Amino acid sequence: MSLHQQLQQLIAKTDLTVSDKQLDQLVGYVELLNKWNKAYNLTSVRNPSDMLVKHIMDSIVVSPHLDGKRFIDVGTGPGLPGIPLSIMNPDCEFFLLDSLGKRIRFIKQVVHELKIENVTPVLSRVEEFQPEVKFDAVLSRAFASMTDMVNWCRHLPKEGSGVFYALKGQASQEEIEQLPEWCSVIQVKPLIVPELEGERHLVILTDRV
Repeated sequence: MSLHQQLQQLIAKTDLTVSDKQLDQLVGYVELLNKWNKAYNLTSVRNPSDMLVKHIMDSIVVSPHLDGKRFIDVGTGPGLPGIPLSIMNPDCEFFLLDSLGKRIRFIKQVVHELKIENVTPVLSRVEEFQPEVKFDAVLSRAFASMTDMVNWCRHLPKEGSGVFYALKGQASQEEIEQLPEWCSVIQVKPLIVPELEGERHLVILTDRV
Protein backbone atom coordinates (compact mmCIF):
# COMPACT_ATOMS: atom_id res chain seq x y z
CA MET A 1 0.00 0.00 0.00
CA SER A 2 1.30 3.46 -0.89
CA LEU A 3 2.02 6.13 1.73
CA HIS A 4 -0.89 8.13 0.29
CA GLN A 5 -3.30 5.25 0.87
CA GLN A 6 -1.94 4.58 4.35
CA LEU A 7 -2.34 8.22 5.35
CA GLN A 8 -5.85 8.38 3.89
CA GLN A 9 -6.85 5.36 5.97
CA LEU A 10 -5.42 6.91 9.13
CA ILE A 11 -7.16 10.25 8.51
CA ALA A 12 -10.45 8.41 7.87
CA LYS A 13 -10.35 7.26 11.52
CA THR A 14 -10.49 10.90 12.69
CA ASP A 15 -12.81 13.88 12.13
CA LEU A 16 -10.10 15.74 10.21
CA THR A 17 -10.69 17.05 6.69
CA VAL A 18 -7.62 16.95 4.46
CA SER A 19 -7.55 18.12 0.82
CA ASP A 20 -5.66 16.30 -1.94
CA LYS A 21 -3.05 19.06 -1.94
CA GLN A 22 -2.57 18.76 1.84
CA LEU A 23 -2.33 14.98 1.55
CA ASP A 24 0.35 15.33 -1.14
CA GLN A 25 2.31 17.79 1.03
CA LEU A 26 2.09 15.61 4.16
CA VAL A 27 3.31 12.55 2.26
CA GLY A 28 5.96 14.68 0.53
CA TYR A 29 7.21 15.76 3.94
CA VAL A 30 7.54 12.13 5.09
CA GLU A 31 9.42 11.25 1.89
CA LEU A 32 11.86 14.14 2.41
CA LEU A 33 12.28 13.29 6.08
CA ASN A 34 13.03 9.67 5.19
CA LYS A 35 15.53 10.73 2.52
CA TRP A 36 17.40 13.26 4.68
CA ASN A 37 17.25 11.07 7.76
CA LYS A 38 19.71 8.60 6.27
CA ALA A 39 22.45 11.25 6.23
CA TYR A 40 21.41 13.71 8.93
CA ASN A 41 19.77 11.53 11.59
CA LEU A 42 16.81 13.89 12.09
CA THR A 43 14.49 11.39 13.79
CA SER A 44 14.83 8.02 15.49
CA VAL A 45 11.78 6.82 13.53
CA ARG A 46 13.23 5.06 10.49
CA ASN A 47 10.22 3.61 8.71
CA PRO A 48 8.07 5.99 6.58
CA SER A 49 4.88 4.10 7.56
CA ASP A 50 5.72 4.66 11.23
CA MET A 51 6.41 8.34 10.49
CA LEU A 52 2.82 8.69 9.23
CA VAL A 53 1.53 7.62 12.66
CA LYS A 54 4.20 8.94 15.05
CA HIS A 55 4.93 12.24 13.28
CA ILE A 56 2.11 13.21 10.90
CA MET A 57 -0.98 11.97 12.74
CA ASP A 58 0.51 12.81 16.14
CA SER A 59 0.91 16.41 14.94
CA ILE A 60 -2.25 17.03 12.91
CA VAL A 61 -4.67 15.80 15.61
CA VAL A 62 -3.75 19.04 17.41
CA SER A 63 -5.04 21.14 14.50
CA PRO A 64 -8.70 21.48 15.62
CA HIS A 65 -7.52 22.76 19.02
CA LEU A 66 -5.40 25.63 17.68
CA ASP A 67 -6.74 29.07 18.50
CA GLY A 68 -5.19 32.08 16.78
CA LYS A 69 -3.31 32.93 13.59
CA ARG A 70 0.33 33.24 14.64
CA PHE A 71 2.22 30.33 16.18
CA ILE A 72 5.78 29.41 17.11
CA ASP A 73 6.97 25.80 17.38
CA VAL A 74 9.94 25.81 19.76
CA GLY A 75 12.50 23.01 19.62
CA THR A 76 10.85 21.99 16.36
CA GLY A 77 13.54 19.43 15.46
CA PRO A 78 12.87 18.41 11.85
CA GLY A 79 9.65 20.49 11.87
CA LEU A 80 7.33 18.70 14.28
CA PRO A 81 4.56 19.51 14.87
CA GLY A 82 5.08 22.77 12.92
CA ILE A 83 5.31 21.49 9.34
CA PRO A 84 2.24 19.21 9.46
CA LEU A 85 0.25 21.91 11.27
CA SER A 86 1.31 24.58 8.77
CA ILE A 87 0.08 22.32 5.95
CA MET A 88 -3.25 21.81 7.74
CA ASN A 89 -3.65 25.56 8.44
CA PRO A 90 -2.45 27.45 5.34
CA ASP A 91 -4.12 30.68 6.54
CA CYS A 92 -2.04 30.74 9.75
CA GLU A 93 1.57 31.78 10.25
CA PHE A 94 4.11 29.38 11.76
CA PHE A 95 7.61 30.14 13.03
CA LEU A 96 9.72 26.99 13.46
CA LEU A 97 12.60 27.50 15.87
CA ASP A 98 15.54 25.20 16.53
CA SER A 99 19.16 25.73 17.61
CA LEU A 100 20.63 23.06 15.28
CA GLY A 101 21.63 24.22 11.79
CA LYS A 102 21.04 20.87 10.05
CA ARG A 103 17.43 20.82 11.22
CA ILE A 104 16.75 24.34 10.00
CA ARG A 105 18.45 23.56 6.65
CA PHE A 106 16.13 20.58 6.29
CA ILE A 107 13.05 22.69 7.10
CA LYS A 108 14.10 25.29 4.50
CA GLN A 109 14.38 22.52 1.91
CA VAL A 110 10.95 21.15 2.84
CA VAL A 111 9.36 24.61 2.62
CA HIS A 112 11.00 25.16 -0.78
CA GLU A 113 10.20 21.76 -2.32
CA LEU A 114 6.63 21.49 -1.03
CA LYS A 115 5.86 25.18 -1.69
CA ILE A 116 4.74 25.86 1.89
CA GLU A 117 4.27 29.62 2.12
CA ASN A 118 3.30 30.13 5.78
CA VAL A 119 6.48 28.90 7.53
CA THR A 120 9.43 30.97 8.76
CA PRO A 121 12.42 28.84 9.89
CA VAL A 122 14.41 30.38 12.77
CA LEU A 123 17.89 29.24 13.77
CA SER A 124 18.24 30.36 17.40
CA ARG A 125 18.19 29.31 21.01
CA VAL A 126 14.69 29.94 22.27
CA GLU A 127 15.74 32.24 25.13
CA GLU A 128 17.68 34.45 22.66
CA PHE A 129 14.90 34.83 20.09
CA GLN A 130 13.19 38.22 20.37
CA PRO A 131 10.32 38.48 17.87
CA GLU A 132 9.02 41.88 16.82
CA VAL A 133 5.46 40.59 17.15
CA LYS A 134 4.45 38.12 19.86
CA PHE A 135 2.52 34.90 19.23
CA ASP A 136 -1.03 33.68 19.83
CA ALA A 137 0.46 30.40 21.01
CA VAL A 138 3.78 28.69 21.70
CA LEU A 139 3.80 25.03 20.62
CA SER A 140 6.15 22.29 21.65
CA ARG A 141 6.25 18.53 21.59
CA ALA A 142 9.94 18.14 22.34
CA PHE A 143 10.61 19.92 25.63
CA ALA A 144 11.65 17.69 28.51
CA SER A 145 9.35 19.40 30.98
CA MET A 146 6.51 21.90 30.86
CA THR A 147 8.32 23.98 33.51
CA ASP A 148 11.32 24.42 31.19
CA MET A 149 9.02 25.21 28.29
CA VAL A 150 7.08 27.97 30.03
CA ASN A 151 10.15 29.46 31.75
CA TRP A 152 12.27 29.61 28.58
CA CYS A 153 9.41 30.76 26.35
CA ARG A 154 7.60 33.20 28.65
CA HIS A 155 8.66 36.15 26.47
CA LEU A 156 7.01 34.72 23.31
CA PRO A 157 3.19 34.66 23.78
CA LYS A 158 1.10 37.82 23.44
CA GLU A 159 0.51 39.47 26.79
CA GLY A 160 -2.94 38.86 28.15
CA SER A 161 -4.08 36.45 25.44
CA GLY A 162 -1.21 34.18 24.37
CA VAL A 163 -1.05 30.55 25.51
CA PHE A 164 1.31 27.57 25.55
CA TYR A 165 0.41 24.25 23.91
CA ALA A 166 2.45 21.35 25.27
CA LEU A 167 2.10 18.03 23.42
CA LYS A 168 2.67 15.32 25.98
CA GLY A 169 2.28 11.59 26.39
CA GLN A 170 0.78 11.26 29.83
CA ALA A 171 -0.34 14.48 31.46
CA SER A 172 1.40 13.94 34.78
CA GLN A 173 -0.14 15.65 37.78
CA GLU A 174 3.32 15.82 39.34
CA GLU A 175 4.65 17.79 36.36
CA ILE A 176 1.66 20.15 36.52
CA GLU A 177 2.26 20.75 40.24
CA GLN A 178 5.89 21.72 39.53
CA LEU A 179 4.89 24.61 37.24
CA PRO A 180 5.89 28.13 38.36
CA GLU A 181 3.31 30.13 40.31
CA TRP A 182 2.69 32.57 37.45
CA CYS A 183 1.62 29.76 35.12
CA SER A 184 -1.68 27.89 35.23
CA VAL A 185 -3.24 25.04 33.26
CA ILE A 186 -6.37 26.04 31.32
CA GLN A 187 -7.17 22.58 29.99
CA VAL A 188 -5.81 19.08 29.45
CA LYS A 189 -7.24 17.54 26.28
CA PRO A 190 -6.81 13.82 25.55
CA LEU A 191 -5.82 13.27 21.90
CA ILE A 192 -6.75 10.19 19.88
CA VAL A 193 -4.00 9.24 17.41
CA PRO A 194 -5.01 6.28 15.23
CA GLU A 195 -2.66 3.28 15.59
CA LEU A 196 -0.40 5.03 18.10
CA GLU A 197 0.36 3.10 21.25
CA GLY A 198 0.26 5.00 24.51
CA GLU A 199 -1.54 8.12 25.67
CA ARG A 200 -1.32 11.57 24.08
CA HIS A 201 -2.49 14.81 25.65
CA LEU A 202 -2.52 18.48 24.75
CA VAL A 203 -1.88 20.65 27.81
CA ILE A 204 -2.93 24.29 27.37
CA LEU A 205 -1.23 26.73 29.76
CA THR A 206 -1.40 30.44 30.36
CA ASP A 207 0.68 33.23 31.90
CA ARG A 208 -2.35 34.40 33.86
CA VAL A 209 -3.05 33.03 37.32
